Amino acid sequence: MNLLALVRSPTLPLLTLLGAVAAVTVPPLIAFNVSPSATLLNQLASVGGWGLCLLLAVGHALPLRAALSATVWASWAFALLVAAAASSWAFGALPFSLAASSTGLLLMAWAVMLAAAAWALPAVGVSVDRRVASPPGDSAFVAFAWAMLAAGLLSAVVALVQVFWPQLTGDGDLIARSGLPGRAVGNLRQPNHLASLLMWALIVCVPLIDSGRIRRGFGALLMAVLTLAVVLTASRTGILGIVLLGLWAVFDRRLSKPVRVMLLAMPVIYAICWLGMAEWAQLTAHTFGGQVRLGEADLSASRFGIWANTAALIKANPWLGVGWGEFNFAWTLSPFPGRPIAFFDHAHNLPLQLLVELGVPLGTLVLGLGAVAFVQAARRSWQVPGPTGVLARTAFVMVLMIGAHSQVEYPLWYAYFLLPAAFAWGHALGHVAPPPEDAHSVRRARRAQDAVSSRWPKGVGALMVAASLIAAADYARVVVIFVPGNSTDSLPQRVISGQRSVLFSHHADYAAATQSDDGTMPLAAFDRVTHFLLDTRLMTSWARALAAHNDADRARYVAARLKEFRNPAAAEFFAPCDLPEAATAAAA
Repeated sequence: MNLLALVRSPTLPLLTLLGAVAAVTVPPLIAFNVSPSATLLNQLASVGGWGLCLLLAVGHALPLRAALSATVWASWAFALLVAAAASSWAFGALPFSLAASSTGLLLMAWAVMLAAAAWALPAVGVSVDRRVASPPGDSAFVAFAWAMLAAGLLSAVVALVQVFWPQLTGDGDLIARSGLPGRAVGNLRQPNHLASLLMWALIVCVPLIDSGRIRRGFGALLMAVLTLAVVLTASRTGILGIVLLGLWAVFDRRLSKPVRVMLLAMPVIYAICWLGMAEWAQLTAHTFGGQVRLGEADLSASRFGIWANTAALIKANPWLGVGWGEFNFAWTLSPFPGRPIAFFDHAHNLPLQLLVELGVPLGTLVLGLGAVAFVQAARRSWQVPGPTGVLARTAFVMVLMIGAHSQVEYPLWYAYFLLPAAFAWGHALGHVAPPPEDAHSVRRARRAQDAVSSRWPKGVGALMVAASLIAAADYARVVVIFVPGNSTDSLPQRVISGQRSVLFSHHADYAAATQSDDGTMPLAAFDRVTHFLLDTRLMTSWARALAAHNDADRARYVAARLKEFRNPAAAEFFAPCDLPEAATAAAA
């Protein structure tokens, strides 16, 4: 079989395609990681890849003012989020390293959205009818679609290996080992992340098949393979996404009939794959993660509990919230006797997260601005006819899907989801019908475009590439704490060096705060790290340090909060508390 005969695509600009591959295909396929973060290399690759995209696309006209105008509501939402993240450090207790990471990533996502919107904008002086044929944004989004499909198909291969041939994963540096028997986790090591990536790959199949770039029969086969991989994740996100594909076929009657039939068949194919996997597991005595999920006592995975706790925090902090990035700190140190026993660093619901961290007034404003921009993206993408319209609606459905995922998880807190989502959102928003033009306004608009379009994408792209490289070098300062390698420095020396890191010093603080269990650590060691992620080990060290420094009330308070988690790892810490009770019982 000639694979090239199954894929028929007009030639894309090579640099555009290479940039898309670097931004979209490479990051989710990186399995190699080094402690203390399992996904940092993936995220840095995403930042650098999108920067490369902007650098390689400088030949395209990217009018900044027009892009800001097309994305005005979304841009205001990004601006407020950037201000909130910076303010949480400037006026709150959030460490600079955490605030800088959030602020920088939000600014990058904003820039990617503006670039995508600028690509999709109609060229000045070109009529609506003529721009439908091949606007600049089409080639950019088609390159994005090919790169996303490649990421999905290669991740599907990873999923098949993880479930059917786990022994082939070896040391996990090329294909990650799954820590969940019978479930695929991809190289991102999370089933829901893999499911969202696969759903995006399924979505971008639509314009590629509809336009004839992929032959229908081969396209149907690719979609079936991707659907099987979604089943292997056993993720709720996957089920929701498959239903969304069927709804797309119902409401979008401008898609070709064969493509609509394929989308409508997705839930059926999903069900067949699920039943087939259940039968395979029974016949071969293997584990199918989907059946394990159905047997769980709490199908919500503690979501209802964390949402109830979040609502209580919103009620207690309605005006200013707990501060950007401070959810874990506020939730962990608030009395919740019936709390979920896992340590949550996010509310696992985008609206609740914004309301609890920003407060009801600002959180509602940001959500309102985002909702207006979301509706704008829907209306604009649905109004565009022809093949360009299919691409625009594909972008919107991608945003819709990741938005639905964000109601039960927090994928947008990862660069490899946030930046592609920003690109898709910008592409959908950029399809603005041009106003009536006369010769004078056309010349003026062209001069304005020429003045900025050749500079800002290149500058932003260079900054993103540089930021990814600098962050990688900065990360190496804390990696040596957990993976010494050939370093001859002692642990305290490596910790002190790691605390000089600009973006990752909180990891070094964690090592400093937990390297001794005798309570001799100075309280200053806990000032920053407690705002990253409070876990059992850190809370026990913190309680001991408070007690050793004669702050018994705060020590008891931290211990009481830790006890609410009912974590077996804390049993040794609480063992002395049970001794008098045990002695009394023995005497009786």
